[in-house]
Amino acid sequence: MANKIRNYDYLFRVVIIGDSGVGKTNLLLRYTKDQYSSILPSTIGIDFSFKNVEIDSKIIRAHVWDTAGQDKFMSLASSYYHGVAIALLVYDITNLKSYQNVSKWLDELRKYADDTIIITLVGNKSDLEHLREVDTLVAKQYAIENNFSFIETSAFDSTNVEIAFKNALTDAYNIRVKNGSAESIRKVSFQMNPNASTINLNQQTVSDRDNTSGNRKRLRDECCN
Repeated sequence: MANKIRNYDYLFRVVIIGDSGVGKTNLLLRYTKDQYSSILPSTIGIDFSFKNVEIDSKIIRAHVWDTAGQDKFMSLASSYYHGVAIALLVYDITNLKSYQNVSKWLDELRKYADDTIIITLVGNKSDLEHLREVDTLVAKQYAIENNFSFIETSAFDSTNVEIAFKNALTDAYNIRVKNGSAESIRKVSFQMNPNASTINLNQQTVSDRDNTSGNRKRLRDECCN
């Protein structure tokens, strides 16, 4: 059997977290597949997809993990925080409660994630400006006070979705790879041997050739059984 050859230089794990209904799954779909659906069911457990981007002449593979927003799945999601490079902390600009719960999700990150994680506060559904309940300046100030980035997006019309991910990936690359130590790189990215067929992702072996639907089914089975 011929050896599989990598088509990226580094792999960063990205988690999208926040309350149920804020649009996390559609952010994942819009970023990785340029798709949107108005009839998506709530995520059960963990779902993921990937996208390759070029930064500083290097190919970065973003493994983007969409986590369930219901409280009953929080303990499950927390097991995936360790070793994550980037977290998009999402709220719905038309739902004040989803913004108020940002602090709860931030506590989860601080409890389980590495200290070097890149966090971006994302106010989603900016296309629904007429229904806004969360003031942009208030959310931006909260992000400044907590030392993370802030952006408003719309998964519906794709506003700022690409920018949100690209900026976070660039920050992670600059900190972890370009200006980081070898140890910090190992925590969040994986330099591949050209002849390797697998990578070790938090001690879970996955194929270099992503079978998204197969992995998705396996993760759902693990979550629900």
